[in-house]
Amino acid sequence: MAKDIRIISPLSGTLVPLNSINDPVFASGAMGRGVAVKDPKGQVLAPFDGEITVFFPTGHAIGLKSDDGIELLIHVGMDTVKMNGEGFSPKKEAGDKIKRGDILLEFSPEAIKKAGYETTTPVVVTNHADFGDITVELDGQEVTAKAAAEEAVSAGPVDDDDVIKQFAGLPDAERVAKSIMHYVGGPDNVRTAEHCATRLRLIVNDKSKIQEKKIENIEGVKGQFFAAQQYQIICGTGFVDKVTEEFIKLKPSLAGGGGKEAAYAEMSLMQKISRTLGDVFVPIIPVLVATGLFMGARGAILSLGSEWDPNFLLMTQVLTDTAFAFLPALVCWSTMNKFGGTAVIGIVLGLMLVFPGLPNAYVVGGAAAEIAEKGLTWVEASALPEYAGKTPIPLHVLGFDIPLVGYQGSVLPALVLGIFAAKFQQWLKTFIPDMIDLIVTPFLTLTVSMALGFLVVGPIMHGLESIVFGAVQNFLTIPVIGGLIIGGLQQVIVIFGVHHVFSALEIYLLSTQGSDPFNAIITCATIAQGGAALAVSLKTQDPRKRALYISSTVPAFLGITEPAIFGINLRLMKPFIFGCCGGAAGGAVSSFLGLAGTGMGITVLPGMLLYMNGQILQYIIVNLIAFAVGFALTYTLFKHDE
Repeated sequence: MAKDIRIISPLSGTLVPLNSINDPVFASGAMGRGVAVKDPKGQVLAPFDGEITVFFPTGHAIGLKSDDGIELLIHVGMDTVKMNGEGFSPKKEAGDKIKRGDILLEFSPEAIKKAGYETTTPVVVTNHADFGDITVELDGQEVTAKAAAEEAVSAGPVDDDDVIKQFAGLPDAERVAKSIMHYVGGPDNVRTAEHCATRLRLIVNDKSKIQEKKIENIEGVKGQFFAAQQYQIICGTGFVDKVTEEFIKLKPSLAGGGGKEAAYAEMSLMQKISRTLGDVFVPIIPVLVATGLFMGARGAILSLGSEWDPNFLLMTQVLTDTAFAFLPALVCWSTMNKFGGTAVIGIVLGLMLVFPGLPNAYVVGGAAAEIAEKGLTWVEASALPEYAGKTPIPLHVLGFDIPLVGYQGSVLPALVLGIFAAKFQQWLKTFIPDMIDLIVTPFLTLTVSMALGFLVVGPIMHGLESIVFGAVQNFLTIPVIGGLIIGGLQQVIVIFGVHHVFSALEIYLLSTQGSDPFNAIITCATIAQGGAALAVSLKTQDPRKRALYISSTVPAFLGITEPAIFGINLRLMKPFIFGCCGGAAGGAVSSFLGLAGTGMGITVLPGMLLYMNGQILQYIIVNLIAFAVGFALTYTLFKHDE
């Protein structure tokens, strides 16, 4: 049986039952069991020994954890977050150890009242399920949370519709966040919360407590689904940031993050690989998008007959080619960041892989066949002037000739070497004294990693990269077939959350051949889902649903398909299948035309900027084909009553 606990009130004032206050979330017990302090004085004191788990920047809310496991939330006043810290003076920080009686916060009740807010302060145990009766005492006053809960029950259950009505007058983001918190089972059921471009991503303790249909019916929510072990709620670009911010206010301990770590622990091996690649390559993509856009714009201007001064043209090449020339440096930097190493070591290590004095591995590979035909070894060819820069540099070590090449444009050597360097650096720090760590650790990390990179990791991973990515590249160029299969299946891969694995492929394509045919194919898959979703929207008779469906469809034409897929197509299944058919049709035509973008990361309407180098008409055609097939199949074959 759970033990009863007693807590000293952290504020002076009058203790009142929690269900007597004006805030419906706290009053309903959704945030936990506890009490409220009416007319509090201007200090918050530590009620026990423990630590501060979270201290909101605005100072209005504090999360504490006692040494014996009590998790306490103190929320000074009602809606005081809107005061942006005015009138609040924190005396401690998150992570600080505390002793009973320590001053945690000083605040001005007068300033709160002057701003138009209540000073009544909820004090709740957020992990209340671990305990029995929760009693809070203060100068002879005493309130037991169990008694307050029983009063709420005796007054009759609050049904879901009444709960939604209580939130109806709130700002949209706050209303959606509080409704979601209610329907996912309350704060106790939420382990982590984070968000991406369109979705609030939660990891919950008990999936059975989630009321999925209720969440879908919340105005402002465009769909929900489980993927990559996360419960993901689609709120839309921009709006999701506000919803997440309000959601975390309902359980401040979520502000510490941890969502990615918890999600990794639950993922399959393929999902872990995909997410890791995403974490490494996503920070690099904006740079590649920018250079790709400029490359497309330059191609469009030159195709119109414009003549540029050679020096000016060279300057534009500096802008467009630098990121790809030093790509391993970017990959090593991002990998070191991801795996906990020192970022600047990653940059230097990546630059070593592309040192100008080393011949390009791809150039060396291209000349290898010709050298072999002449019956020469690479050591013999390296002495001939016509093969200068086309053969490895021979390194004589212990009587062996070791070939040295650079890895300009390579992805996998830099990725694997970055992982090794980060782990090796962390291992060195476990025993190197702090006094010499600043000098010795970077020196050993760079020296050992460089040797391993040029002698072992580089040759192996470059060979593997050439085989695997080369095979995929050849598949993409198969007329019709390659584009048809990839265009038809790409959005299926998105559903399973492993689409980040293709980031490495796209970067490889851009660095080795200067264009990305994969981008042209996936843009067909994207707009086809938008076409199918639009057909469903137009066939829907309910005005409210139609408006919701259209708002979920629009992002697909900007390259974001999750609202359309999870909010409409996948729920109804047939539209999703018809959208995949449209993607296959557009992808097949794209493959046939040899369409390829000058960059990556953007598709559909924004993606037009990647095809300004003479392929814009073909790009528009394949998009129209994909859209038309997805729309027509759905509009003619999908019945509204389905």
